[in-house]
Amino acid sequence: MENILTIENLDITFRTNAGKIHAIRGVDLVLPRGKTVALVGESGSGKSVTMKAVAGLLDSNSVINSGKIIYDGVDLLTMSRKDLRQKINGQQISMVFQDPMTSLDPTMTIGAQITEGMLLHTEISKADAEKKALELMNLVGIVDAERRMKNYPHQLSGGMRQRVVIAIALSCEPKILICDEPTTALDVTIQARILDLISDIQRKMGLSVIYITHDLGVVAKVADFVNVMYAGKIIETGTVDEIFYDPRHPYTWGLLSAMPDLETDDDRLYSIPGSPPNLLHEPKGDAFAARNQFAMKIDELAEPPMFKITETHSAATWLLHPDAPRVELPPELKARIERSRKAASLK
Repeated sequence: MENILTIENLDITFRTNAGKIHAIRGVDLVLPRGKTVALVGESGSGKSVTMKAVAGLLDSNSVINSGKIIYDGVDLLTMSRKDLRQKINGQQISMVFQDPMTSLDPTMTIGAQITEGMLLHTEISKADAEKKALELMNLVGIVDAERRMKNYPHQLSGGMRQRVVIAIALSCEPKILICDEPTTALDVTIQARILDLISDIQRKMGLSVIYITHDLGVVAKVADFVNVMYAGKIIETGTVDEIFYDPRHPYTWGLLSAMPDLETDDDRLYSIPGSPPNLLHEPKGDAFAARNQFAMKIDELAEPPMFKITETHSAATWLLHPDAPRVELPPELKARIERSRKAASLK
């Protein structure tokens, strides 16, 4: 399978008044062409920072210590910020953010915002750009698109604003679409429509898509491959079936157990105990050790490597070492996975 995007050993720190924050600690990730990859984890795990590095949108206090971001054979980290913005950002790689009101300019009409990127990055005429903007608004399902072109963002609903943001992201026909929590600010019914819309556009345009999310329900609906992040590292990666039906990292077990489930016998919502580590003070050993009920002495001393489970499935936990004691899935999670398997087989 050909990869359109490959991230190798990406390492990023941020300079702050409190000191250096080692936010990204050696991330490896691949995006196969035409597929959907989900990046999941708690807030602060490094999901958005990783993708902002891909899109060339890192803050000025960031320092990329090492790594490669290879898009179609070119290492984006070797390009100047100016070239990245002019040749890649928006044209080849576009990003959809979670809050459309902060993504849109309140002083510009919707039509002007959709055509702006086309007029800046291509040699298209204003009339053709406006025609294409109308086509994009129809593509993303905005009714009465010609009238809406003259509206301002505050005149649209949240769902319509997010559709406009998607139209802007698609205006220069990118090859990769990065969606950073694209449905967080929307109600549940609109969320489902936006996810279906992105999947439909992906099929029509042949896009490769990356979802940044903490919502595993979204992941199950849209992803082909899943990368689980914790404390600036990817700690488990696999196909969506491998992550949901055969998770191997205790942190992934915790994330899956925390999903609401109407059929569970337990009347309490599960939460992972403790908090993620403060990356101002980089943890020694396994960063998840303090929250891991199955942690061993080695977890405090050495960071686990990625142990290969299948060709597509790997996890960074010492529990996968041949000499580690055998640990079973928590019973409730085991029952939940069995219910999910049965429900999937009935569809």
